Amino acid sequence: MEFLADYVARKGTVDIAVLAPHPDDSEIAMGATINVLVQQGYRVAIIDLTNGEPTPAGSVETRLAESKLAAEALGIDLRVTMDLPNRYLEDTVENRVKVAEILRLIRPEVIFAPYWVDAHPDHRAGAALVEAARFYAKLSKTTMAGERHYPPKIYHFSSNHYRMHLEPAFVFDCTSGMAAKKVALAAYQTQFNSNGREQNGVIESIDSYNHYFGRLIRSPYGEPFFSREVVGITSFSSLV
Repeated sequence: MEFLADYVARKGTVDIAVLAPHPDDSEIAMGATINVLVQQGYRVAIIDLTNGEPTPAGSVETRLAESKLAAEALGIDLRVTMDLPNRYLEDTVENRVKVAEILRLIRPEVIFAPYWVDAHPDHRAGAALVEAARFYAKLSKTTMAGERHYPPKIYHFSSNHYRMHLEPAFVFDCTSGMAAKKVALAAYQTQFNSNGREQNGVIESIDSYNHYFGRLIRSPYGEPFFSREVVGITSFSSLV
């Protein structure tokens, strides 16, 4: 938290926070959107709830190095790796407080969380944990660090392990961020190259997935997002 407090003191709070169970989840699901938002002048942070280890070809040190390179490719300068356990992530009161204290410190207006249905238990738990922590972050009369803060908007991304078709609340035209996304994904050598998975075309399949959603909005590429609530608009000017 000292690192975060120092960052906020030097550079201020953020506009958007992406909270993902593992390093590479945010890049897979919305890496191009993150880069576009940075291009548009928004301050974006990624909060990895776990370090993602153990994995077959990775280590704590290599995953941290890879996630740093990926963040640089996307254009963000604030990425936090929390100490919650990979494979055993849970929505507990203790974990809610840890995440809420980060939200109270960096004070985003929009947060992104995993989709709430997934075969991966960490993804399901991550969705529940972020939603609960968002609520906890607004509490007063508490021993939690920081001033109360309730991010007004929460949307969900999907790096889903089920073979299912999800109906998005909206699709973001991420075309200008796809090059940065591909560089960010390539940074994860231990996940997509060293263990042979790239031979199965993982990054190519992600490209095809984003191309499919782009076609739905008549753009080269798109990334889908989901919401439990109705998404409201105040202007037609940004609709494609």
